[in-house]
Amino acid sequence: MTLRIFAVAGLVFALAGPAGAADYPDQPIKLIVPTAPGGINDVIARLIQPGLAAALKQPIVVENKPGANNIIGTDFVAKSRPDGYTLVVVPASHSVNPAVQATMPFDTEKDLTPVILIGKNPMLFLINPAVHANTMKEFVAAAKAQPGGFSYSTPGVASQAHLIIAQLTGMEGVNAVQIPYRGGAPAMLAAISGEAQFTLMSSSLAAPQVEAGKLRALAIGGLQRDPRLPNVPTLAEAGFPGMEAVTWAGIFAPAGTPPAIIDRLNGEIDRIIHEPDVAANLKKHGFIIDGGRPEVLGRLVREEIARWTAVARKSHIMVKR
Repeated sequence: MTLRIFAVAGLVFALAGPAGAADYPDQPIKLIVPTAPGGINDVIARLIQPGLAAALKQPIVVENKPGANNIIGTDFVAKSRPDGYTLVVVPASHSVNPAVQATMPFDTEKDLTPVILIGKNPMLFLINPAVHANTMKEFVAAAKAQPGGFSYSTPGVASQAHLIIAQLTGMEGVNAVQIPYRGGAPAMLAAISGEAQFTLMSSSLAAPQVEAGKLRALAIGGLQRDPRLPNVPTLAEAGFPGMEAVTWAGIFAPAGTPPAIIDRLNGEIDRIIHEPDVAANLKKHGFIIDGGRPEVLGRLVREEIARWTAVARKSHIMVKR
């Protein structure tokens, strides 16, 4: 009799799993943004929101949970039920944090499962117009002529910009001083005002300042030039072959979310980001759309964690919490 009860219970649970995935969704879905309102990840979430709500026939609730370099909001999702009702739109710092944080409240690769890579946004290497350099090689020569005389602004210690600049300056033997700020906007203003001589910033944020002549762009971190700035060479063209500097945005769910739900979300979001209106808006913000299967995002995160870990160790960059 006991064996029969366990057998029936097992059958019920086996049937309940697929039925739950088949009925998905039957309630509102939370789309967590681990940054403050108004940032590019917040913009992406709200661009996707109406199309996803229409496709899934459920409200998509965008909720901002900023803090701790995006860790707070992402941790909330990592610890949520793996039922497809809590998702997170993460920026590129998602793969930087495990490389530079002494401790993390979740395992970046094990506690979250990728849904889709939205796209990439190339970064611009920028200098204050008062700096006498028109190319990356001229800038390197000027900086090496004044060891410790040049400073650069970043959105914060151990940020992606900090790591990329550390990698670039390390490759060229440039001794420069970091000035960390709280976010990209104040870091960019520091370069505009001359508080810092150079910086590295997403093209979505910096392109208008370059077009206005407030900053000079010496290189772009993507594999192709930006149509908005056709005269700005790529890092490879500027003498740094194989070097990329891009931010990105991707969507994750808690680990253990049923594959059928991940597939459904992946397909719907991939379709939405390629719709003409959404695609045009992403392009306006400097994003090159990726999409594709979840494995594309998973592979990107693995590769970047390895890259940033190597850079952080070589440059002795670490955040103790």
